[in-house]
Amino acid sequence: MALGDLMATTRFSYSSTSHSTSSSSNTSTTIAAASTSVPFHPKRHFDNNVDEFPDYVSGAVCEDVGCNVRESEESSDLSAGGMAMATATATNMAYLPQTVVLCDLRHDALNESSSTTEGSETSWRLKERMRTGSVALVLCLNINIDPPDVIKISPCARMECWIDPFSMPPSKALDAIGKSLYAQYERWQPKARYRLQPDPTFEEVKKLCIISRKSARSERVLFHYNGHGVPKPTSNGEIWVFNKGYTQYIPLPVSELDSWLKTPSIYVFDCCASGMIVDSFIDWISSGATTSLSKDCIMLAACQSHETLPQSAEFPADIFTSCLTTPIKMALRWFCSRSLLRDFIDVDLIDQIPGRQNDRKTLLGELNWIYTAVTDTIAWDVLPRDMFQKLFRQDLLVASLFRNFILANRIMRSANCSPVSHPSLPSTHQHHMWDAWDMAAECCLAKLPSLIHDADAEFQPSPFFTEQLTAFEVWLDHGSEYKKPPEQLPIVLQVLLSHSHRFRALVLLGRFLDMGHWAVHLALSVGVFPYVLKMLQTTASELQNILIFLWTKILAFDKSCQDGLVKDGGHIYFIRFLDSIEVYPEQRAMAAFILAVIMDGHRLGQQACIQENLIHVCLRHLELANTNDTQAEPLLLQWLCLCQGKLWEDFPAAQLIGLQADAPAIFSSLLSEPQPEVRASAVFALGTLLNVGSEHTDDDDEKIKIELTIIKSLLDLASDGSPLVRAEVAVALARFAFGHNKHLKSVAASYWKSQPKSMLSSLTNTSSLNANPTGQTISAKSSQISSAIKVVDDSSVTACDVRVSSSSPLTSTGFMHGSPLSDHSDSGILCQENGNTGVIGYLSSKPLEPAVYSNCVLALYSMAKDPYPQIAKLGQRILSIIGIEQVVAKPSRLAGSLFRQGDSSGLSPSSTLAGLVRSTSWLDMSAGPLQLSFRTPPVSPPRQKMISGLRRVCSLEFRPHQLNSPDSGLADPILGSCVSMASEQSLLPQSTIYQWSCGHFSRPLLTAEDENEELLTKRDNTERFALDRISKCQHSSFGKLDNQIANWDTKFETGTKTTLLMPFTPFVVAADQIERIRIWNYEKGVPINAFENHTSPDKGISKLCLLNELSDALLLVASFDGNIRIWKDFTIKGKQKLITAFSSIQSHGPGVHNANVVVDWQQQSGYLYASSGILPMMLWDLDKEQLVKSISSSSSDSSISELSASQVHGGQLTAGYEDGSVKLFDVRTPDMLVCKARPHTQRVQRVVGIGFQPGFEHSKIVSASQAGDIQFLDFRNPSSSYLTIDAHRGSLTALAIHRHAPVIASGSAKQLIKVFSLKGDLLSTIRYYPSFIAQRIGSINSLTFHPYNAILSAGASDAIVSIYDDNSFSR
Repeated sequence: MALGDLMATTRFSYSSTSHSTSSSSNTSTTIAAASTSVPFHPKRHFDNNVDEFPDYVSGAVCEDVGCNVRESEESSDLSAGGMAMATATATNMAYLPQTVVLCDLRHDALNESSSTTEGSETSWRLKERMRTGSVALVLCLNINIDPPDVIKISPCARMECWIDPFSMPPSKALDAIGKSLYAQYERWQPKARYRLQPDPTFEEVKKLCIISRKSARSERVLFHYNGHGVPKPTSNGEIWVFNKGYTQYIPLPVSELDSWLKTPSIYVFDCCASGMIVDSFIDWISSGATTSLSKDCIMLAACQSHETLPQSAEFPADIFTSCLTTPIKMALRWFCSRSLLRDFIDVDLIDQIPGRQNDRKTLLGELNWIYTAVTDTIAWDVLPRDMFQKLFRQDLLVASLFRNFILANRIMRSANCSPVSHPSLPSTHQHHMWDAWDMAAECCLAKLPSLIHDADAEFQPSPFFTEQLTAFEVWLDHGSEYKKPPEQLPIVLQVLLSHSHRFRALVLLGRFLDMGHWAVHLALSVGVFPYVLKMLQTTASELQNILIFLWTKILAFDKSCQDGLVKDGGHIYFIRFLDSIEVYPEQRAMAAFILAVIMDGHRLGQQACIQENLIHVCLRHLELANTNDTQAEPLLLQWLCLCQGKLWEDFPAAQLIGLQADAPAIFSSLLSEPQPEVRASAVFALGTLLNVGSEHTDDDDEKIKIELTIIKSLLDLASDGSPLVRAEVAVALARFAFGHNKHLKSVAASYWKSQPKSMLSSLTNTSSLNANPTGQTISAKSSQISSAIKVVDDSSVTACDVRVSSSSPLTSTGFMHGSPLSDHSDSGILCQENGNTGVIGYLSSKPLEPAVYSNCVLALYSMAKDPYPQIAKLGQRILSIIGIEQVVAKPSRLAGSLFRQGDSSGLSPSSTLAGLVRSTSWLDMSAGPLQLSFRTPPVSPPRQKMISGLRRVCSLEFRPHQLNSPDSGLADPILGSCVSMASEQSLLPQSTIYQWSCGHFSRPLLTAEDENEELLTKRDNTERFALDRISKCQHSSFGKLDNQIANWDTKFETGTKTTLLMPFTPFVVAADQIERIRIWNYEKGVPINAFENHTSPDKGISKLCLLNELSDALLLVASFDGNIRIWKDFTIKGKQKLITAFSSIQSHGPGVHNANVVVDWQQQSGYLYASSGILPMMLWDLDKEQLVKSISSSSSDSSISELSASQVHGGQLTAGYEDGSVKLFDVRTPDMLVCKARPHTQRVQRVVGIGFQPGFEHSKIVSASQAGDIQFLDFRNPSSSYLTIDAHRGSLTALAIHRHAPVIASGSAKQLIKVFSLKGDLLSTIRYYPSFIAQRIGSINSLTFHPYNAILSAGASDAIVSIYDDNSFSR
């Protein structure tokens, strides 16, 4: 398919791909990709009901899924077989959700150690272009006098440069031959300076060489030597010239030639035994006598050292020179003498071939075109890439000579003569491409008589190039990186010169480049760059799309091409294409990518694009996307943002234009886009508008206001669900903090000014901050920053004294290194310390909006504690750079003790600090006790006013040796030194979104990213197994379910907190309170993997969930503090990888520590539900990695204690509360709250377990309270429970409801497990471990059913995980 057709169908888009899979019941599942930004793996939906309201919203309730089947039967008149298929389809729809989340490539963005692009790959580029500037032609013919060592046959070859020297007087013949040779060379290099020396003496040759080198300067010199009238070269490599009287032959050593001509140079020796010269020269070089070889010296010789030139009359005497300078004539004459046409065609007609060699529309021009393509292809196929570039791409004349040398190798070998070259070329005389040339030559010769005798005969082009393009297309269909490269690649380049073949050649070239970086490198190595660069001057609209695609692939491989594009004005072509509304958005995104690469770190590119009004072009299209009702193409939005960001990056003039065009307002509207890539790109663009390279003055209020507006919009994304977005926010905040460092320190200093002594003293003891009854621990930071804002807002206060008693930490241990007060010379705050009185005084300037500065610091502090490690490192690094560094205390692990949430008993009183403190106002008051250490700040020496650099205290990131210091970990300041603004700016973290986004265009774009056959087969088998097990669960009768099949001692000191059974492997996942995760094979009884969820001191597990269980499952680990971490490859020992992490509870911002967060995952909708206490319930779309909704609680509601999402009906969930009430929610409805009930009325205690009953009933739930009662509710009649089970007496701790089977299980703190049917029948009671001689089981912490089998796992406080099944249930 042509690339133009591909554009019409695939549009280079990954957002419209689809494929089908089949289940065991032949059910086809269409999986359509959602339109998200790149790189993209589709979020697949199969009849996802999340956008449809359930029946009960309109007052009708579907009693049975059979109604759907009956409706289908009435409408389609299904047969019995069709009815079974419909039932299977309904089951598939309900129980096998097709939503797949978090499989995008963006989750590897922050983990990649290097850039996705390969811009450093410039090996294809020639180190330097060369030109042969001077040509010295030396003819030693001595006509009519034969050399003494040559015996000629009769008849003998006589032609020299196609002239018979015996047809005229010797002097005229010599002159005519010289002029002919001059003309033959001039066709290949017309701009060179030519000098002819016939029958020269030694001195004449020396003079000729010296003058040639002088005129060529650093360019190459060609020395052509015809020695047909002198003896063979000597064994020492000496050639012969004449004395002045032409009575003697004078030897001329090749070493003398080298000393005169120097390098770069090329020698052509056309004489007998000329290989002797080359051999001697190589020996001379290897002896170390000269370094010419390493510089650039090329040699071409007519034959080997033991050979003589062919003397047959069918050849010219200078057959080697004729091959090198008149290849078409020589090739056709040689072919004609050996083909069947020799009896019908006179060889003299070859001289009458019509046309010009540089006109491809004529016969002669086409022959020359085909010949060039064939010889280039042979060279490309047999030569190493570096040699091909040197000989065939560096110098036009050298390239022509070596193409013709390949012909000489073929022709002269037929006469038992082997041309020699240095560097040596492999044998090419039997290459199969000569067959293609012979066919083209035969076609030419066959129609030659008619073209000569009939002036009106129409020229018919040869099918050579069409056939070669077809061969290339065949290779594209079957070739790969691991097969031999396509030999037709040089021919494709030649075809680009033809209007008739150009489009097809470009399409095929595009397909080839799409195969990967290796293909782009091959294409550039063969010389495609100047061809496609020249084509940007074309106005042909049909070539626009493919040219954009080609340049996208080239620049994704090597951005250094930006220089050539700007120099030739290529950026104008791409700006015009970007501004074309009629082209597809994906192609315009490619144009934006190309422009972004042109401007990436390239000031000339930025300036050129500004002159072409690129800023307003991008902003106009962004405004159109914002005002358009339809969803804009995410890829286009992403690259418009990145393109603008690269234009503004470190370019104040462009930033000013963007601010004047109200760019911040336009980009702020993109911060809520559903695609994380678009949000991150918009943040990157806004961040580049923050100019960090200049100091702000009092006249910059307008600029500062705009920057503050930008920061306010970015602060809303500081808690975004995507690490990619948060990383860009961190980079933008770092730029802001660097440019506004004075005000940030002013806010910090104002906080210190307003604090009483008691507050300062309390900073060394945070253990008094315990969890409140609702499970929340609120830190003091919010109030601290608020007080700072109040002080700064009070403009009447210009100075204040803070007196600190001798018992205060400020005086007893000294003030901290690097605090806002210690950096007073840089922060704009006048600080003085009186050693006698302990008084610190200062003078502070007033920032425009203090709240923004305080929120900025809080956001950075929050990022320093981000659950995603890379974001946390960014936050810590930024705090260090701007002068406010966080101290992270690592708890000591004591034998038999454990750090619990809100409990400090697990920490050693002498915990070692891991870093340095810049300002204690930013310490985490809720992260446990931190042993603060203070030091008196060193006195900085006087500084010169002209130096604007800031003194910095080295960051832990750059001083890793401080981490293990037994001291407080304080880094040493760089005293008395001033770092320039540029060097400090280089310490700022750099954005990753641009480099990572470039990787999308490095991947194949023309082929759909369909799952391969192996993955489809695997998923088909998985679905078949799941449907089979679901059917058995629904229709089998259950027995006691007390048969213990496995017993696992997890070695958890405080017992197993939660467990999870893998659906398709015999693995159980267990976690303890401090979030250690272990995986065990309960069939083989062997451990699989073990790892820690995180290493921060705040520990506490909430829940384990499995994502994408039908494909490559991911493990979601929810912590008590609301942090969510999701792992892949967690069942492979040591290979687990954190793909994303975020905080799911954010209502109180970064200053609040959330505890007892409850979560649940719903695969149908792709939603994660999270709640903490009385805070609003958060709904996270994990595909968008975005908070999409929140469910607010009324003032009378108690805290949510349990959450359960329906795995059948997407968007439905139920919640249990501390006061025993339950609620049913449906996020698809406007009000979201469907119904509420209070089933636990006898003994009001919190709900410890809740869930939907198995089956399609969306209104029936099971709820269990801590009091021990289990209530069965139907929300169609919420006034009372329709079934109550008094399972335990005041000790119920866990409830498990099977997803498909009519069975539930409850666990008790009194070492008891009970299993019930949905009718309330007690099926079994488990009290003892059978393998431990009637030992009682431990207090039950968690119960989990296998989703597709009658298997129950129980995690107990004694660290034992037990696995039970039902003997009567066939597995």
